[in-house]
Amino acid sequence: MICYNQLRPDGGLQTMAKRKKNPASKQLMEHLFENYEIKTALDVQEALKDMFAETLENMLEAELDEHLGYDKNEHGAADTTNRRNGKTQKKVLSQLGDIELNVPRDRESSFEPQIVKKGQKDVTGIEEKVLSMYGRGQSQRDIEATINEIYGFNMSHETVSKITDKIIPQVNEFRSRALKPFYPFVFVDAMYVPCKTEHGTGQKALYNIVGIDVEGRKEVLGFWLSEGENSREWLQILEEIKRRGVEDILFISLDGLPGLQDAIQVVYPNVNLQRCIVHLMRNATRYIPRKDWVKFAKDIKAVYRAVSLDEAKVLFDEFKKTWAKHGAAVAVWEKNWTSIENLFTYPENIRKLIYTTNTIESYHNQLRKVTSRKGAFPNEMSLFKLLFLRINDIQNVQTVPLTHKHQSPSE
Repeated sequence: MICYNQLRPDGGLQTMAKRKKNPASKQLMEHLFENYEIKTALDVQEALKDMFAETLENMLEAELDEHLGYDKNEHGAADTTNRRNGKTQKKVLSQLGDIELNVPRDRESSFEPQIVKKGQKDVTGIEEKVLSMYGRGQSQRDIEATINEIYGFNMSHETVSKITDKIIPQVNEFRSRALKPFYPFVFVDAMYVPCKTEHGTGQKALYNIVGIDVEGRKEVLGFWLSEGENSREWLQILEEIKRRGVEDILFISLDGLPGLQDAIQVVYPNVNLQRCIVHLMRNATRYIPRKDWVKFAKDIKAVYRAVSLDEAKVLFDEFKKTWAKHGAAVAVWEKNWTSIENLFTYPENIRKLIYTTNTIESYHNQLRKVTSRKGAFPNEMSLFKLLFLRINDIQNVQTVPLTHKHQSPSE
């Protein structure tokens, strides 16, 4: 590695590594000047296009050799009745522009090339880039502008839609896939997203379920769209995930939607239900002045973060005396005291996981990063495609350390 000095912004010298030239690039240049009339940068590009096309054609020929079991110039007897059958012209888009390829054929039409597949019109990787931009929440107009800026050609709204539509089978497969038989922790909640309707634009309920398996891995079990959130819809969703293989759940964290607990217990009668503490906090603080919120939250947190249930009971008695003048706020916690008691069945790190729906709220925040950029979704699948791509980005790295062995309620 050769080094040289570069002037830093502060005026000092910085030693930089100079990139070593690849000897092959010199050979390529010599080949270009010997075989092509190079006068401009455009001439270089046209020459490279020609060489790229030739390289792809050679690779296609090699693939056909492998498929037939004999080389093109081999004249001896072959172990197959299949033979070469000429070539077909095909135009594909490359990063150098459009190129013409002569694709070899076989008589039985059983050859399935891999370097440039049948029906493939693009070898730039642009489709992957479009899906990546779509998955980050970019609008179709922004995608079209980016492609034009980078590659110098216009990509229509219809083309972007066709590219993203190619993942629809994967979306449907993801939403109907088989699930694990047991999840120690499951979080259920809904968020609202803007969608176009017959009467204009409105908000629809996006139902989400996130599970944590026995290895501590977070998994999005599914997502569903409906006009609004209600327990009847949740019942159908829970019945669906049971049909997809979820036999038992140890804990479900949920909000206070009327009828939701009953819907869950119809499908999973042995599950432990845990009201979300964050939702309880929001409900309780409606009954006290804003200036007292911080003190109120600090006092109740001391209760559900106590080291034992006995200590929690003592602290809760003190809490009730301190905030007795705000009876409605205290009543929220009294009514849901069993949710606090349930927490102390498990060690502290598991309690932290259970006593909030931060898991699914964090997931909702990840989705909002991309859904908020899109405006109103024209149809259900346009939303589902975006969710699927976003989930692929965030799901693979999410794990939660579990230190307690969790058994299915049926065991």
